[in-house]
Amino acid sequence: MKKVLIVVDMQNDFIDGALGTKEAQAIVPNVVEKIKNWEGDIIITQDTHKENYLETREGKYLPVEHCIRGTKGWELNAEVKEALDAKNAYKSYVEKNSFGEIVVAEKCFMQNYDYIEFIGLCTEICVINNLLLVKALCPEVDVAVDASCCAGVTPDGHEAALLVAKSCQVKIL
Repeated sequence: MKKVLIVVDMQNDFIDGALGTKEAQAIVPNVVEKIKNWEGDIIITQDTHKENYLETREGKYLPVEHCIRGTKGWELNAEVKEALDAKNAYKSYVEKNSFGEIVVAEKCFMQNYDYIEFIGLCTEICVINNLLLVKALCPEVDVAVDASCCAGVTPDGHEAALLVAKSCQVKIL
């Protein structure tokens, strides 16, 4: 079985930085273990903004500077990065400047995976956007999200996103 793990935006600003939460901090050990034990390909996304973030459409709706290229907040969490480094996982690395990135879905489509699993941050924003893009482009592929390796902006938002995913025939682990 050809499978891929998509690690969404496990960056400092979403964990303990500008937009960090205790829920995001709590999933880091689960994410690290998932990566260490994964047998298959890995795609990593990294939310990436420029210095003019507050002038962008997203910046007007979410006026909190975060994931500015080159800052500590933009970097992947050190523990997650170490696990990814050990897997030599950077051949499928995607910087994204919006919630969803079509390149992620295209990579999944082009590789003809049998199974696609999502983990990361934030469940109700970037995880669900990328998950639905993949589901739309790869409707016959088994897609799952590991809820223990995801966290939302709020616990309610996390649960709502999982409900949407489930209603779109995504398996919730």
